[in-house]
Amino acid sequence: MFDYHVHSNYSADCNTPMEKSIQRAVELGLREICFTEHIDYEYPDETIDFDLDLRSYDKQIMQLQEKYKDVIKIKKGVEIGVQPYLLDRYDRLMANEDFDFVICSMHTANKKDLHSGHFFKNMSTADAYQLYYNELLYCVENFQNYSILGHIDLVKRYQQEPEDERFHEVISAIFKEIIPAGKGIELNTSGVRYGMKNGMPSTDILKLYLESGGEVLTLGSDSHSEQTIAFQFQESLELLEYIGFRYITTFENQLPIFHSIKKLKGNENF
Repeated sequence: MFDYHVHSNYSADCNTPMEKSIQRAVELGLREICFTEHIDYEYPDETIDFDLDLRSYDKQIMQLQEKYKDVIKIKKGVEIGVQPYLLDRYDRLMANEDFDFVICSMHTANKKDLHSGHFFKNMSTADAYQLYYNELLYCVENFQNYSILGHIDLVKRYQQEPEDERFHEVISAIFKEIIPAGKGIELNTSGVRYGMKNGMPSTDILKLYLESGGEVLTLGSDSHSEQTIAFQFQESLELLEYIGFRYITTFENQLPIFHSIKKLKGNENF
């Protein structure tokens, strides 16, 4: 099993040392873990700075890769928080850095953060969703330097709207951009931890992705604590197999590697 969305104290919103999460992953029998530390340029909340000390991060990853080389694979990833006007800046970042795996996420829309509720003020939930997905569509139309889209329906975590299928048209447009380009999505299991019925994306969007021809799919806990590594992975594998997915994907030097879901099932530790 592989957890492909993990944060450590290299992310501004996390205090967990990297090695604690590695040790927990080993206890659970994981074969691979990928750290995906935050970089969110111009995040619209002055109380937090989502910058990343890339040199120190690279050094720490290499040290731990050497220490645990006979126990577990450790991959170097990043989670970038895109906004339409920042894409050139992220292109420059990717031209100068090497990552095994890049999550392209949108934590803001209309230059407002989602978590505080500022984004949702003075508009209906439906209009907020539409704006969020429209900005994400713009980003995937104009930016290619990533591996997968992170928690594609994150907007639902902060203000839930029961009639999700009305947004399938714009989400389908997103999939029509990313699938031919060899990009994928993740199933982010943290949604359940935050009180949602599903991980992110929801089951209807996972089905839409598969029906659109999508195959590149990673599984990530979005863990900010070693205690949530591989959270609800067994249930997620069951769901993905039921929907019709056959593979989970890992990455090396941003190239996908496919692993049979059927062969991964059965670890009772998670």
